Amino acid sequence: MLSIRHLQRPGLGPIDLDVPLGDCVCISGPSGAGKSLLLRSIADLDPNTGTVMVEGVDRSYLDAPHWRSRVGYVPAEPAWWDTVPANHFADVAEATEITSRLGLGAHMMDQAIETLSTGERQRFALARALELNPSVLMLDEPTSALDEDSTILVEREISAALARGVAVLLVTHDTAQAERLAHARYTMQLGGILT
Repeated sequence: MLSIRHLQRPGLGPIDLDVPLGDCVCISGPSGAGKSLLLRSIADLDPNTGTVMVEGVDRSYLDAPHWRSRVGYVPAEPAWWDTVPANHFADVAEATEITSRLGLGAHMMDQAIETLSTGERQRFALARALELNPSVLMLDEPTSALDEDSTILVEREISAALARGVAVLLVTHDTAQAERLAHARYTMQLGGILT
């Protein structure tokens, strides 16, 4: 379980939230309400206070790389530290299996990231997170730039992760998507409070 208690930072919270393993919690709300701040805070990318635990282990007991391998975060605009997708994966063969399920051909692993569409980059970023086998998967608008067919492939991967017992925290403005995937739904109000 992802367990959050009194998580706060400027513009956010305090937030209390539980996401059981194998469940998807969807969060919606207006732009600027703090949805991305919430995910970044759980991933410990920004200064914040409060307690965040995964399967009973407090993030304060783990260094950043270990925490972020347990809590996979896919931002709306993923960052890249190399010029081709292949160099972002520890095991390219395993990653290629994931990316092929997401509709990305094996040849694209060596394609310059700058030539990929926004939707292709979103799917590579999801594959990058999935390769780490996280206990929690946090997704910020993962299908915002995708067509219907690609959205189906992404939702299929999310459903497969849920079936494996991964807890999913999904930020989406797509009401139909939330209805398809969510076990619980919350709205974030301006000021960063969940209702």
